[in-house]
Amino acid sequence: MAIAGLNHLNLAVKNLEVSFNFYSQKLNFQPLAKWKRGAYFLVGDFWFTLSFNPDRSPKVRSDYTHYAFSISQADLNYYCQNIERLNLKLWQENTSEGDSLYILDPDNHKLELHVGDWRTRLEAVKENPYENMVFYV
Repeated sequence: MAIAGLNHLNLAVKNLEVSFNFYSQKLNFQPLAKWKRGAYFLVGDFWFTLSFNPDRSPKVRSDYTHYAFSISQADLNYYCQNIERLNLKLWQENTSEGDSLYILDPDNHKLELHVGDWRTRLEAVKENPYENMVFYV
């Protein structure tokens, strides 16, 4: 018995219309459905959802919890070159393996647009491991 993978990600949003436009128009997520209290998108083959929650706190969390999405180098370059035009808010600079852009959505959910995957990350940290790091693959 094992969990097969991540099924979907659901984010609570204070203004569904603003968030829908952010994800569909700025990040180019493919809309699947939208209704009064939510929306479904495809991100590649991944199911991404929004749920209207008027009590959603607008505070940026202080912890490192965030949601990372894969992106090609060319597409990341587009976002990096158009930060101001797209009115993207950054929450941190990239300091790890692979090129990344760390942005906030309209509800201050922390997002990362990342070039690379777990394989490229492990290759990089094997050369310079984190403190007390143990490898299993």
